[in-house]
Amino acid sequence: MGESTHTVFNQPPPPGPFDLWADDPGLREAVVREGGEGFSAHLAGYGRLAGDVLLRLADEAHRDRPRLKTHDPYGHRIDQVAFNAAYHEVMGTAIAHGVAALSWAQPHPGAHVARAALSYLHYQAEPGSSCPLTMTHAAVPVLRQAPALRAWADKACAFAYDGRDVPMTDKRGVTLGMGMTEKQGGSDVRANTTRATPLGADGEYTLVGHKWFFSAPMSDGFLVLAQAAGGLTCFLLPRWMPDGQRNRFRLMRLKDKLGDWSNASSEVEFDDAWAYRIGEEGRGVPTILQMVMLTRLDCMLGSAGLMRMALRQALHHARHRQAFGKRLLDQPLMRSVLADLVLEAEAATALALRVSGAVDRAPHDAHAAALARIATAIGKYWICKRAPGFVNEAQECLGGIGYIEETLLPRLYRQAPLNSIWEGCGNIQCLDVLRALAREPATAAALHDEYSAAAGRDGHFDAALAQAQTWLANPDEAGARRLVERLALLLQGATLLRAGHPLAHDWCAARLGQDAGATYGSLPPGVEVEAALVRASAD
Repeated sequence: MGESTHTVFNQPPPPGPFDLWADDPGLREAVVREGGEGFSAHLAGYGRLAGDVLLRLADEAHRDRPRLKTHDPYGHRIDQVAFNAAYHEVMGTAIAHGVAALSWAQPHPGAHVARAALSYLHYQAEPGSSCPLTMTHAAVPVLRQAPALRAWADKACAFAYDGRDVPMTDKRGVTLGMGMTEKQGGSDVRANTTRATPLGADGEYTLVGHKWFFSAPMSDGFLVLAQAAGGLTCFLLPRWMPDGQRNRFRLMRLKDKLGDWSNASSEVEFDDAWAYRIGEEGRGVPTILQMVMLTRLDCMLGSAGLMRMALRQALHHARHRQAFGKRLLDQPLMRSVLADLVLEAEAATALALRVSGAVDRAPHDAHAAALARIATAIGKYWICKRAPGFVNEAQECLGGIGYIEETLLPRLYRQAPLNSIWEGCGNIQCLDVLRALAREPATAAALHDEYSAAAGRDGHFDAALAQAQTWLANPDEAGARRLVERLALLLQGATLLRAGHPLAHDWCAARLGQDAGATYGSLPPGVEVEAALVRASAD
């Protein structure tokens, strides 16, 4: 053996394990602010677990993508999806810790805030599994509308995961998926053509048709929309029928997705598949709307969590890597970029938890219910839009290695666009905001109250609020994105200002001021870069 060609140095140590709770002051403060303090010990435990064990399991789950098995060796139709064992371990751990059901199983004040924080923590470790976890959580209030489906609702709330393909009667806990969109309609679900025909028994139907996106196809049951005689209607379609036979739906193929590789999404056809009606015929959209609202909230939480994990990777690299005689963290321009990312991540977390708090209080507080209604669409639009550019900027902080699969950032980058597309793309969210403002006056009043409570605390905020009020006076569809963007920024600013957040004024200058830059790192003069970096310094 000859001499070594070179010595490896000036490379950061492998990042992690992380304590996703302890190193995130914005999350901890928001949980307390929104009423979830009683769950802090539980969240602290999951933060340590997610940043260590689950993060390592996620590597395995993403390397081995799900595989569709339509038939067994003897020619019987089975329509199963095979997952890596690490995926099932992640699912079991998450469900055992309440990521899917804490808010329903322990319905105390602050429980929805705590469950939201669990979702935020989990998404940082293994976002693919967040899809069935989110849908299982969001399906519960819909299932509870049908007394005959009480067992389904109860088992969706159980802290027990069973990945076997067996009837729900043989399981202590179940997971739920959903199927809304079809080839010809997409987001326009009223264009659906899947037909529902009633059977003799009350509430029982057969479905004939298809779904273009059938999420988490190994779930035990699915909430789907189909056209009955009275119009578009919501149904529970189980994997197994009540008589113990496999239900008559066929998984045609799994989607070959940009990211989200650990999870499966599929195309499906229904051939007289058995289903049970939830709600009245023709009331499918209002019936399933609560599920959609909750899944949109988790899109927001997931994108905020994704930003936080990408920021961690960038900060770790900058602390340990030198260039031009100094650590990257000591380079003035890099400091500006990192500080700007801190501002963005802190505001995303604050708003996502603010909406979670409104959801928590909504059953007993009309203002909170109205705020949750409109702020979910506003926050889902804005935070999910910000995630891809944020993750890409974090990649740049690492340079070329940030584009290499051995690091976590390529996986995060592939994941980043998903939440802006899932559960309604950006235009759908903006149109929903316009609809709420026009038809539900309480939503406009709720926004006004949020903004008014922060008025007078920051000049940049006040100027931006005055401008937005002129836009709100005469909203139009063509300008909906500009309006919703400004409403989102004002909600973030109001949340930070009312909380007395230490970065609130710097955030307002960077996002609402006239000198606000268009790219990360183009901070206006006067922003306290050091304060932002110190806040994110735990490592």
